[in-house]
Amino acid sequence: MDSDVDIVVLTDQVRYSVAGVWTGLLGGEVLRISEWGPLREVRLRRPSGLVVEIGVAPVVWADTDPVDAGTRQVVGDGHRIVHDPVGVLARLSVASRS
Repeated sequence: MDSDVDIVVLTDQVRYSVAGVWTGLLGGEVLRISEWGPLREVRLRRPSGLVVEIGVAPVVWADTDPVDAGTRQVVGDGHRIVHDPVGVLARLSVASRS
């Protein structure tokens, strides 16, 4: 409970950038909505008190030619790929190390 959970979702489906989608799925109170370039961040507090930040960005956020400086920083802070069926995030992970 001393930290938050950060999740980045890459999708070209705009409806997922709406805060209500995530509060409905995860439950909780929206604390803040921020825009970081193409990434929209929805920060919410779950009933347990855990703070979850959902970043929703278009798939081009993970482009590797070149890797955007902001994207490189997010990936460089540490990440774990949960679902990457076509390898977009795997390629970004490798490109962010160079």
